[in-house]
Amino acid sequence: MSIKRLNKITRTIVFIILSLTIYSLIYSSQIIAQQKSKGVRTIYLIRHGDYKPQKDDKSDAEMVLTPLGIAQARMAAERLKSMNINFNSLISSTMTRAIQTAEVINNVLPELKSEQSDLISECTPPSWRKDVMAGIDTTMSEECAQKLEQAFQKYFISSPDERDRNDIIVCHGNVIRYFATKVLKVDTRAWAQMSISNCSLTIIRILSDGTMKLDAFSDYGHIPENMRTFTGGKNESKELLIDTLRNKTNK
Repeated sequence: MSIKRLNKITRTIVFIILSLTIYSLIYSSQIIAQQKSKGVRTIYLIRHGDYKPQKDDKSDAEMVLTPLGIAQARMAAERLKSMNINFNSLISSTMTRAIQTAEVINNVLPELKSEQSDLISECTPPSWRKDVMAGIDTTMSEECAQKLEQAFQKYFISSPDERDRNDIIVCHGNVIRYFATKVLKVDTRAWAQMSISNCSLTIIRILSDGTMKLDAFSDYGHIPENMRTFTGGKNESKELLIDTLRNKTNK
């Protein structure tokens, strides 16, 4: 092979390598530009406040927020307001205790239009814990999981444009815990291993590429310990002692 022909082949190879490198750089910059063109969606999940009566033989309309539950909802609302965030939506389940909690939040954030969805109403999805599943109809449990999967596909999506979105969803303990397992990509039957406080805050971020991050789970830092109620353990009855607390603060 002559030197002239060898040089020609070398130049061709170099040209191909340079072309592939330039194409790769252009393609990568386009991907980065596309990612930067979409905003981040942040979902603020609020569990409803304390309610009574908590009995299976009572209708949903009878299960209303207690004075303590209303106070918890106000604290959650003030927590959201203090974040100084432009919220885009406020959605609650169709169950009374969630609607009432959303109403309290809406009073503090009146610029939002409150909406309801049955997809995020309370139900019991499958769990490997026998004590949780005792007495639960298997078919209804599977239907619950299917409904929550629909809700997850509907609400946990990337922002459609370059703007960040901040959505408030007021729902229930089982629902939020199920969503948390989805975000963490663990077995959804593990949801019952988590404890969750009333009016606690769970924050989930969905990036432009669909990646999800669990920023906070059952954060109840805005609720004093003596006013905390939760699922996952035995709750003791609590009274609202606002005047007592105020007097102690003034001393």
